[in-house]
Amino acid sequence: MTIQNKPLQRRGFLRGALATAVLLPLGGALASCAGGSNTPETSSAAPGGDVDPTKNPFGVASTGALDAVIFKGGYGIDYVEFAGAIFTKNFPDVKVSINPSTDIAQELQPRFAGGTPPDLIDNSGAKSIGFSTILGQLEDLQDIIDANNLEGTKIADTLFDGVLSPGTFDGKLAAINYVLTVYAWWYSASLFKENGWTVPTTWAEALELGAKAKEKDKYLFVWGKEAATYYLTMCIESAIKEGGDEVRLALENLKEGCWSLPAMQEVLKGLEAIVKAGYIMPGGSGTVFTAAQASWSNDQEALLYPSGSWIENEMKDQTKAGFEMTGAPVPVVSDSPKIDQQGVRSAGGEPFVVPSKGVNVAAGKELLRIMLSKDAATNFAKEKLAPTVVKGTVPADGFGSTALVSQTAMLDKAGKNIFTWNFIDLYGMNADLLVPWNSFLDNKLDVAGLTEAMQKITDNVRNDDSVTKIEVK
Repeated sequence: MTIQNKPLQRRGFLRGALATAVLLPLGGALASCAGGSNTPETSSAAPGGDVDPTKNPFGVASTGALDAVIFKGGYGIDYVEFAGAIFTKNFPDVKVSINPSTDIAQELQPRFAGGTPPDLIDNSGAKSIGFSTILGQLEDLQDIIDANNLEGTKIADTLFDGVLSPGTFDGKLAAINYVLTVYAWWYSASLFKENGWTVPTTWAEALELGAKAKEKDKYLFVWGKEAATYYLTMCIESAIKEGGDEVRLALENLKEGCWSLPAMQEVLKGLEAIVKAGYIMPGGSGTVFTAAQASWSNDQEALLYPSGSWIENEMKDQTKAGFEMTGAPVPVVSDSPKIDQQGVRSAGGEPFVVPSKGVNVAAGKELLRIMLSKDAATNFAKEKLAPTVVKGTVPADGFGSTALVSQTAMLDKAGKNIFTWNFIDLYGMNADLLVPWNSFLDNKLDVAGLTEAMQKITDNVRNDDSVTKIEVK
């Protein structure tokens, strides 16, 4: 599947099994999964080697084989091969096989059915396997989290808050998401410095900045037709920070009137004021999203752009020299939001699982333990310019990436105020939502009309008995 609201054309850069899970603040979790068996299976392979809490916590045998299948998307598989080289150094007589796949479901569902799954899988991509169908066949990975990394630190103490929730089903840690996507609005730090601008923290401040942008013959925002719902993502995040769990749970559970909640309405009205003031570059509903983004990143015709952290990689060939791309948390309405304005939406991707019937379960867990160690996580951040779920792996200079520096800074400042949602992707609502959002940003639909349209789309899903619903608590 794709990142929340990310156009389908770009599937492959960051994908995870969020279709059946959500990252929730303060330890929230899914109440249930749709279909499938949740009955855990016993590992088919007992430890074959001597257990050493420091060097070999899972008892990997000194001989044998390790079979890993990794989704080959925008991140490739070389980061797992990096960890595989460390594994080989520690267990030289174990044959390591790390294989790419662009269609995890087609390749691996027969192996699950036949009882011969790999030892480690990156269950990612548009064609990943639904967790509801294999949950009972997966190891509980809590023992990896409780183990020490290669540097001798307990892995649980090295992770960002909340990152384990997406892979937790009915109390079972069935998947560990490896990569973090940070959602923010992005800007040119050099342009802001040049003009003495500060990034708004409230919608009122955003409106004021729009006026300043107009004085410079620039716009506050720009959008492209396939990415109109990036602004919906921004508004949902802002409304959740303003209204807290009441807003998040109402949306996740498709409640009647969820789009009419006060916090959501206040945010939508804040954006509507910007639209009606003419501070959004016109013509977006007829512009390809990459062209619209280039008018921001290369031509600097707009000041801010809401997106996930994939934006740097996506626009690397169309970003003005010296742009200094930087992210900042989206605004709130008031000075007393339920979640601090510094809170951010951050979602895990690349979910790794260890099948219980793998021939070498211990080796699968050991490879994942290595990936969660500092050297491997740092290598990923350096090569992919994206953070993993492991803290402290990005240097102060972000390997030369101001966007990466800002991502880690936002996560650090957010602390426990990290959250996400998944109802739009879970129920396939994005294509329908693009229609009213393009009209709204084009100033052809007001907040009342937008609210009515979104509620109708939501109600249609809720009232469709053929769609399995997942309650989020």
